[in-house]
Amino acid sequence: MDLFSITPYSGSKQRTSSLLSPIMLLTGHQSGIYTMKFNPSGTVVASGSHDREIFLWHVSGECKNFMVLKGHKNAILDLQWTTDGSQIISASPDKTLRAWDVETGKQIKKMAEHSSFVNSCCPSRRGPPLVVSGSDDGTAKLWDLRQRGAIQTFPDKYQITAVGFSDASDKIYTGGIDNDVKIWDLRRNEVTMTLEGHQNMITGMQLSPDGSYLLTNGMDSTLRIWDMRPYAPQNRCVKIMEGHQHNVEQNLLKCGWSPDGSKVTAGSSDRMVYIWDTTSRRILYKLPGHTGSVNECVFHPTEPIIGSCSSDKQIYLGEI
Repeated sequence: MDLFSITPYSGSKQRTSSLLSPIMLLTGHQSGIYTMKFNPSGTVVASGSHDREIFLWHVSGECKNFMVLKGHKNAILDLQWTTDGSQIISASPDKTLRAWDVETGKQIKKMAEHSSFVNSCCPSRRGPPLVVSGSDDGTAKLWDLRQRGAIQTFPDKYQITAVGFSDASDKIYTGGIDNDVKIWDLRRNEVTMTLEGHQNMITGMQLSPDGSYLLTNGMDSTLRIWDMRPYAPQNRCVKIMEGHQHNVEQNLLKCGWSPDGSKVTAGSSDRMVYIWDTTSRRILYKLPGHTGSVNECVFHPTEPIIGSCSSDKQIYLGEI
């Protein structure tokens, strides 16, 4: 934006999004909120809480909560929309993953083969409707939403705290308490590469919109970007960003990309929302407001809006 442009109304900035006001506060959860995601079209935000419920909120108007998904017997640690936006996948310490129909609010699938907390889940971007999950039982599991039971299990020695899919859906990524990111080839059912660099547990990961880079958040209070392209150089860690914090709560703080890949954001225990420029690695925004650990921040898919959820039971949607 041009610094010298004249705003139409005196004393107020020009609005950049369709939010009702520059900052919207969404309240209703009874307990800390660990995860939130916009649906692919950006009309709905889903949030998962320690109160065992998933809330759906309209992004327009008053940002009203219009649906509650109930069924988990413990907190919701992670949730994801399927690519077509028709379903939500959720992960919980109740040892299950669940799939929900967003139209009806009904649970349509319960995946209960893990023997401990399910920390993370991720749907495939293309191809058949696959989901990968990561658990404290030291395994990642691959699920086909059209079939009963897991179709593949990837055993690791350590608790798995974050999972992801490659862009082509032929590989999965796992991160855990051994600080490493492992790349598993689905056809060969084995680890084909290990990304080393984090000095502490990996708490979140997300693939870039173009599928070329993997963003990871670690308890060493670094955010790392890894080049996942097939012929990338040996040292795949291309960027390290710092400034945010992790603390004794040991929440699985997530991280995310802006839709154009130019910015990244990460949860932080110092109650701030951090946004970095991916090219310069500089902190662009450090946004206050929350009174508890910020567990996840997400960019809106089409508008300059950032959403954040916190242990303070609150969600903010703000214009950037």
